[in-house]
Amino acid sequence: MAKTARTPGRRFMKLASMTASIATKTVSNSIKNLTADEEQKNAARSQLFQDIGIQIADTLGEMKGAVMKVGQIASQYKDIFPPEVAKAISKLQRQAPAMPFAEIKAQVEKELGKPLDKIFKHFDETPFAAASIGQVHKAILPNGEQVVVKVQYPGVDEACESDLKQVRLALRLMGVLKIDRKLQDRLFQEIQESLDNELNYQIEAQNLEVARTFHAALDDKIIIPQVFKDYSSRHILTLSLEQGENIETASTWSQRTRNTLGRRLLRAMGQEIFYLKRFHCDPHPGNFAFRQDGSVVIYDYGGVKTLSNDVVHHFRQLIHAARAQDIAEIEQHLDALQAISALGKFPEDLYLQWLEVLMRPLTTHYDFAENSAHHDGVELVKSSLKYWDVFKPSPDTLMVNRTVSGHYWNLIHLKVHDNLNDIFEELVPPRA
Repeated sequence: MAKTARTPGRRFMKLASMTASIATKTVSNSIKNLTADEEQKNAARSQLFQDIGIQIADTLGEMKGAVMKVGQIASQYKDIFPPEVAKAISKLQRQAPAMPFAEIKAQVEKELGKPLDKIFKHFDETPFAAASIGQVHKAILPNGEQVVVKVQYPGVDEACESDLKQVRLALRLMGVLKIDRKLQDRLFQEIQESLDNELNYQIEAQNLEVARTFHAALDDKIIIPQVFKDYSSRHILTLSLEQGENIETASTWSQRTRNTLGRRLLRAMGQEIFYLKRFHCDPHPGNFAFRQDGSVVIYDYGGVKTLSNDVVHHFRQLIHAARAQDIAEIEQHLDALQAISALGKFPEDLYLQWLEVLMRPLTTHYDFAENSAHHDGVELVKSSLKYWDVFKPSPDTLMVNRTVSGHYWNLIHLKVHDNLNDIFEELVPPRA
């Protein structure tokens, strides 16, 4: 892993090889289907995208380091890819193999300027989590306090910009980016910024401290790890050990406890979006832990999205318009957020059906385990597909959409069965 991360030339050649292979497959597919009918072309295109998605995932997965992180971030923006490609690259979010301890030890000593046994009273050699850009070890400080130490892999932050350019080139050559060049530029700029932030643990430390201060004033049962600055650097992050159970275990607890956890998670997410305007945007269930007293622990503030006052204003107005079923106003705010195109018109009856499905979990006594809104939404997709080009991915909405939909699935995993409308109205009070 370390060898790959430290050799930009090798990464470039591997990515260039992948790009050339994809371009060849795309041209070959076009030639082969010159005389095919529409149905055959669609089937061949779907198979091509599936093959390409697997190739991208396999190549980036083998390379680890920064370029794998690029793939992971790209997979979070799956709205810009065809479903076949999005599905294949989504596997990049899984855990990566661990790095040998000798290299981790050397990295900690280099960053913190002392031998490991002079820094920590104890440091577990075996990590309990490993990902694309680093891994996490449990340790004990000299004063006896238990901590976790995030260690970034050596060399992983080198050549990130060129990695991202190569991935974008591969995607553009195979023609799978479903958006125009100007929007591509904005989206990839955001991906670059997200990557830069995740590679700088000092930024994550700031994010943690802001979130910890914000939530402490509102709810002492939202637990954010404390940063130990004397044991942290740009590539090392030492945090208090905040333990809890995973979402699978929490899903076996009483309905009352599960509802409490679900309500707390929803409220915390909404408060960050609508009031702090900086929100934790990686809703993967592994980034949360739960306690039977109703506490929710939130880990990993490496991925944080900051929202402007204007964007938050449009989100609020969208919710008001959705409550009023005012289609014209909905389209006005979608346009302001660059989430709607001039291509065609989405039928009003479908808007109304989608509004009912999307608002149901937040406005009715809803059983997330039964998950009726999702099932009805799947059915609605069939009649909506031909109008899908009316909407487009927007840099201002992608991460909010991802976060909201991710927490919807977290509430499903927790099997929440409750009426959340009071929290919804607390976060976005109805118009007077």
